[in-house]
Amino acid sequence: MKTLSTGNCTRFAAKPLTHSGTPTPVWLAALDREPLPPLELTQCPGLVVVAPHPDDETLGLGATIAQLAASGVDVQVVSVSDGGAARPGTVPVDRVRREAIRRHELRRATSLLGVPPPISLGLPDGQLTDYEDRLTDSLSEILENKAAAPWCAATWRGDGHPDHEAVGRAAAAACARTAAVLLEYPVWMWHWATPFDPAVPWDRGYSVRTSDCAVVRKRRAAQCFRSQFESHSGARPALPPYVLPRLMAVGEVVFR
Repeated sequence: MKTLSTGNCTRFAAKPLTHSGTPTPVWLAALDREPLPPLELTQCPGLVVVAPHPDDETLGLGATIAQLAASGVDVQVVSVSDGGAARPGTVPVDRVRREAIRRHELRRATSLLGVPPPISLGLPDGQLTDYEDRLTDSLSEILENKAAAPWCAATWRGDGHPDHEAVGRAAAAACARTAAVLLEYPVWMWHWATPFDPAVPWDRGYSVRTSDCAVVRKRRAAQCFRSQFESHSGARPALPPYVLPRLMAVGEVVFR
C-alpha cells in the first residue's frame, strides 16, 4: 500500500486517548498473518534517534536503541522539546517544573538503554510545526558531524500527533540534505490506525527483531517516565495505562 500525501492528525483527533483505540489482539493477529520483513540491524553504521518529546524514543524504538548500543554501535538521542505542555492548561511555573522533571526522566531512561546523555534542543512542546525549518537545520548539523553517515530514526510523518509529524518532516528534509538514511517509527499509529489501513505505508514497513535483554531494557527505561504514566492531583495520566502494554506487545516497526 502507498503512503498518502497528507498527515493523519484528523484521524488521531477523532480517536482521543480517552478511548483505548485499536486493541492489541487485533494488531497481533494481523502481524502474525502478514508479518513484516525484518530490518537488518547489522548494516547500521550509527543511529540518531529524534524524539518530539521525552519518552517517544523509548516507547517507539527503545529496544532497538538498547540492542544497537549493546553491539557497540554509536547511538545518539535527540530530544526536540522538553515536554512541558503534556498536560493542557499548564501555567508557566508548572511548565518549567514539568520540563525539568521530564529532562531528568529522559536522562535516566537513556542511561538504562545504554546510550550517552541526550541532546536537548528545547523547542516549544506543542508548537513544533512552527519550528520545522529551524529543526531541519539543527538535525542537518547533527547528522553532518557524525564520522560516518548514520541512520536517522524519527517519528513517522503520518503518526497523527502534530509534533510527531513535524519532527518526521524535518528529519526527512535533513536526511535529504545529508547522506543519512531515514527511518520513521510510529507511536500513535498503533492507537488510531487499523491493520492494513491505507493511510499507513505498509509497503515500506520493517519489523525490528531485538533480544529479550533489549526488550527488558526498554521496559525498565519506559518506567522512568513516571510523570506521564501516573495521575497527578486527581487528573488522568498523560499516557493511559493501555499505551505501554500495547507498544510492548506489537514490538518495534520502522518505515524505510
